[in-house]
Amino acid sequence: MANSVVQLRDVRRSFVQGDVRIDVLKGVSLDINKNEIVALLGPSGSGKSTLLQAVGLLEGGFEGSIKLDGEETAQMDPGGHTRIRRELLGFVYQFHHLLPDFSALENVVIPQLIFGTSQSKAEERAATLLTNMGLGNRLEHKPSKLSGGEQQRVAVARALANAPKLVLADEPTGNLDEATADVVLEELMMMVRDEGSAALIATHNERLAAKMDRVVRLHDGVLT
Repeated sequence: MANSVVQLRDVRRSFVQGDVRIDVLKGVSLDINKNEIVALLGPSGSGKSTLLQAVGLLEGGFEGSIKLDGEETAQMDPGGHTRIRRELLGFVYQFHHLLPDFSALENVVIPQLIFGTSQSKAEERAATLLTNMGLGNRLEHKPSKLSGGEQQRVAVARALANAPKLVLADEPTGNLDEATADVVLEELMMMVRDEGSAALIATHNERLAAKMDRVVRLHDGVLT
């Protein structure tokens, strides 16, 4: 499909522990279109993180077809996976993983410099993204001086720094209280829409999931 950012076909992942084979993903197929925000719901242990790792090319061992922006990744070498992650993907995790010795602005600038953006353009975009997340007066603060919600807003801005075509978010509000989680997830969706990206967001929050464009459920390794 020309409009697809993600095309998964019969993706499988198994682990062997001793004499026991554990099938985590049992033939998952999924399309995510450009500018679409998809909620991924499922109980703990259902395979949500494993599915995000598959789409994010974060580990090997998967069977099936994984196409990102039309490129088949299954037979790519690690260098090809690194290129795809750098050029197409942005990641938000349950814990912010910000660099503690750098300011909010610098945390959003650094991935742009790695991408090859000039210092001045990187700082300008970082300031814009952070201001849009309500952190215009916190640009020079290090993570230890920010609240949990502010830290996660910086993480969202960092994920969008290089204008990815797809944002992958794994329980991005899992460490926040309910009120803050609501606000941060709303802001994440707003920013993804404003940037014209697509997103796959794993969450337990049925109410917020219902605000996304589509909800898919993973249960016992099967997507519905």
